[in-house]
Amino acid sequence: QVQLVESGGGLVQAGDSLKLSCAASGRPFSNYAMGWFRQAPGKEREFVAVVSGASSGASTYYADSVKGRFTISRDVTLNMVYLQMDSLKPEDTAVYYCAAKRSLRPAQALDVSDDYDYWGRGTQVTVSS
Repeated sequence: QVQLVESGGGLVQAGDSLKLSCAASGRPFSNYAMGWFRQAPGKEREFVAVVSGASSGASTYYADSVKGRFTISRDVTLNMVYLQMDSLKPEDTAVYYCAAKRSLRPAQALDVSDDYDYWGRGTQVTVSS
């Protein structure tokens, strides 16, 4: 059974940093695209970042709103995915979700939440001004 568990959320001030982690279990994830999405109150879930599977070169792709501030990475041996978030802004406040999809697509083609097969329960990130 596939399971994704996020951790690392919290309450921080604008300009601070946080590192989210996603632990994947249930099968090897080396050829899975691993993405981060977020959902703020009253808003739809939106794409944040993705790292493609090993067969696709483990490429990365970011939403324009986080480009240059967030960094996604993965540790294939540990089945872990990380989201380093720097220079946080109040508008980054949301529940952040980890998602997985077995795919050979490049990262740029993996920014649609409906395409993902597995989801974690999310971790809350709150950025105060």
